[in-house]
Amino acid sequence: MSAERTDLGYERSRLAADRTLMAWIRTSLSMISFGFTIFKFFQYLKESGASSGFASHRPRNFGSALAILGTVLLGCAIVEYIVFINRLNREGGHKFRVSTAFAAAFLLTLIGFIALADMLFRIGPL
Repeated sequence: MSAERTDLGYERSRLAADRTLMAWIRTSLSMISFGFTIFKFFQYLKESGASSGFASHRPRNFGSALAILGTVLLGCAIVEYIVFINRLNREGGHKFRVSTAFAAAFLLTLIGFIALADMLFRIGPL
């Protein structure tokens, strides 16, 4: 009975780590997409000539900063998740596998890097 409670405690801890990672995914996705949208909007205004002189580099820099911040923070959340899951595996004698939330976070980080490459170096499919 005691071992079952302990096992369930470890499972709840893993699920809490997944929920935390999903919260980071949601926050980072918002930051990356909002930053990318700001950047592309002001890039469009500049290229179309519709800016009439009001589009400075500040909004574009702000958009880039948001995308960078979202990508870096999601990368940090992934590292924190891996460290925590490894600790649970080591201390509890369990073998928790990587979750779907981790896969989503990893793929979103890759998309963030692709968006950053497009924004900063004008390379990439976007």
